[in-house]
Amino acid sequence: MLSALPSPPAQTEAAVLRAQYRAGKNALLASLAGSGSSTRGIHSLLRRLARHTDATLRQLWSGADFPVGCALVAVGGFGRGELFPHSDVDVLLLLRDDSQVEGNPALKSKIEAFIGACWDSGLEIGSSVRTVKDCAEEAAKDVTVQTSLLEARLVAGSTKIFAALLAQLDSLMDPQAFFVAKTLEMRQRHNKFENTPYALEPNCKESPGGLRDLQLVLWVAHAAGLGKTWDELARNGLATAFEVRQIKANEALLSLIRARLHLISGRREDRLVFDLQTAVAESFGYSAQADDGSKLPRRASEALMKRYYWAAKAVTQLNQILLLNIEERISPHNAPLRVINERFFDKGGMIEVASDNLYQREPHAILETFLLFQTTPGIQGLSARTLRALYNTRSIMNAGFRSDPVNRDTFRQILQQPSGITHAMRLMNQTSVLGRYLWVFRKIVGQMQHDLFHVYTVDQHILMVLRNVRRFFMAEHAHEYPACSQLAAGWDKPWILYIAALFHDIAKGRGGDHSELGCLDVRVFCRQHGIPAEDAKLIEFLVGEHLTMSRIAQKEDLSDPEVIGAFAKRVGNERYLTALYLLTVADIRGTSPKVWNAWKGKLLEDLYRYTLRVLGGRAPDADAEVESRKREALAMLALHAEPFEAHKALWDTLDISYFMRHEAGDIAWHARHLSRHVGAAKCVVRARRSAAGEGMQVLVYTPDAPDLFARICGYFEEAGLSILDAKVHTAKPYKDAPGYALDTFQVVSPTLAEHYRELVAMVEADLVRTIEENKPLPPPGKGRVSRRVKSFPIAPRVDLRPDEKGQRWLLSVSASDRVGLLYSIARVLAHHRINLQLAKVTTLGERVEDTFLIDGPELQQNKAQIAIETEILEALAA
Repeated sequence: MLSALPSPPAQTEAAVLRAQYRAGKNALLASLAGSGSSTRGIHSLLRRLARHTDATLRQLWSGADFPVGCALVAVGGFGRGELFPHSDVDVLLLLRDDSQVEGNPALKSKIEAFIGACWDSGLEIGSSVRTVKDCAEEAAKDVTVQTSLLEARLVAGSTKIFAALLAQLDSLMDPQAFFVAKTLEMRQRHNKFENTPYALEPNCKESPGGLRDLQLVLWVAHAAGLGKTWDELARNGLATAFEVRQIKANEALLSLIRARLHLISGRREDRLVFDLQTAVAESFGYSAQADDGSKLPRRASEALMKRYYWAAKAVTQLNQILLLNIEERISPHNAPLRVINERFFDKGGMIEVASDNLYQREPHAILETFLLFQTTPGIQGLSARTLRALYNTRSIMNAGFRSDPVNRDTFRQILQQPSGITHAMRLMNQTSVLGRYLWVFRKIVGQMQHDLFHVYTVDQHILMVLRNVRRFFMAEHAHEYPACSQLAAGWDKPWILYIAALFHDIAKGRGGDHSELGCLDVRVFCRQHGIPAEDAKLIEFLVGEHLTMSRIAQKEDLSDPEVIGAFAKRVGNERYLTALYLLTVADIRGTSPKVWNAWKGKLLEDLYRYTLRVLGGRAPDADAEVESRKREALAMLALHAEPFEAHKALWDTLDISYFMRHEAGDIAWHARHLSRHVGAAKCVVRARRSAAGEGMQVLVYTPDAPDLFARICGYFEEAGLSILDAKVHTAKPYKDAPGYALDTFQVVSPTLAEHYRELVAMVEADLVRTIEENKPLPPPGKGRVSRRVKSFPIAPRVDLRPDEKGQRWLLSVSASDRVGLLYSIARVLAHHRINLQLAKVTTLGERVEDTFLIDGPELQQNKAQIAIETEILEALAA
């Protein structure tokens, strides 16, 4: 305890007080810095930090010489009597109603001196100066102010004026209006965090399932006179003893995580950002180790985050139960009951159990709850009584429950319903029923994916993919992906795709190939749930091959008939192809909002169409395909009144590979702009909106040069344009003219939609200048990488091998994304005079996986191959 100062601290006295405050605080935080995951004593520590701060404030107050009748009041989080290491010290300087600060220079000077002394003493205060009347007026206008004052606590000064403040606030409180305002505020806050506790960088205070959700329950209960503590809520019948134990345990864990975040970051940091996750995990005693005895190493941060997600999930459930209970107590109207069957009622659109012990007596009713949720008209959710019954009967869902034939039949019915599947599965996951019934699903609940690709935990990604598949079968979403919706309209058993979506990533994190392990899991599931053999075979195929179509579309040459033929052989028939296409689109869309784009959609659709032709009995015939595209292109040229055979000079310089790699629309576009430039010693650049519906196509026609691709990549990087795809073709010499490069790039820019015309004009002028100036290639810059890449770097990988025909080489590159990466690779290829024929640039979140089809004399020498791979690895790691 600090000794009282006889007078306002002078500069030296403030320094002494600051040293005392710091020493006391550091002594308290020393115990927090120790390694360990025990939450015992965390609330005691936070209360002692608050009391230590109280003592300093009282010392400052006693020397400030405020008039009689004033008070210093702790509000907000500090008002609760707990203080996190770097949280603001929120205080209210409460003055008498007859006080006039503006007209009283002496009082104003004292207030400013007091606040300054607080800062000088090391207190990071947030202060407000109000009279009782001011507080009442502000509280009436702003529910945030009312909430802050709800937990007001007297630190120093007049008890009489503090009592007057509390009385004024009590008279203003309308429990019903306060409840509505705070729940609306909670929804807005949850929306800000995408309504999930499973964000990869959650805010342990504000995110759904965070400390704020628990505080909100106590606020609305306090406002309604139902209790200020968890034990009081239990005594008033709002919470069971078991729920209170769960709340206290999870609140302590979240508090410990938040306190450690403050301590480690040295500031008020409530977000579990990637930069801090490992340090916080290590402070809990977690270390990298094998997960569940498997060979796959688990990061320390993964162990911490899984524990955090389980706590946040429990808080979300308990918050919902308690808020519904409080609402029932303060609501002026009780919802009428309508009988659904002998076990359940409809209570104002919520499913209500007929008795609290229903699930203990009849465990079959647990899954029936969710089947009724899907099939009963007008049902919006589960009542507090039902949620509580589910929360308290999790131990019933054991191995016997999972193997019960009635439960298996009910779960199969849930999956096979014509509607409500997404909402039912999400609700089952939120209430922990899904993981209890489907035990393999439980293992991936709250599991992070450190692959710079997924932005959701595994369970949330799976449910997102399930939602995407379901949307293909809903007419109101047909505008999103018309091709998928059209195919889904002719599909007879949507539940096959739902099961495949549910299992496609269910084996993540176990080590080994998750697709193969998932096949074993889904095979067992289908056998146990009576899925017909033919349907089970298709589901197993989808789980095993769910990555195949994406890999081929984004990494292989779709103009190669052998690639299409091999894929057609792999899928076998149109039914399997259609199912895999729908699952693949849903899967990519369910990884991250940044990953999907129209160009990837076009590649998948092209692969689907090409494969469908082969499966329909049409053998790959390159000559026939080329003639078909030429005829279609000529028809398009005729619409633009092009002179007769104006295209011939250009087409005579192009071989079959050009026509196989470009669609008819691109061929016609090239001919319109290049026919009169064939053989001319000048560079031609044209740009237009992409036919894929997103981004821009850029055509480059210029005398060929070994470093041309690198030069173009360098320009695009500098202009802020990202390359999604590149088709690089070398035209045959025309008369005495040299060989020409005819390259087409698919690029995107964040500003393309708003400044399309300006960007087109800029690219057409500036890229010509860049190519014709022919300056030495500049060294690659050190592109900045994101925080996430810094926290979870991936080892660069380069693979160089001949294609199946042994005529050209495939170069595959995988690395963390950064600005200038593609230019660095292109520069190495230019240095070794490597000819580039095709580039497929795939950006997966913050990871790139690029494939290049190349040739060149140096590739025939082992020493040169090693040098190329080594230099590219160095460029990726720079």
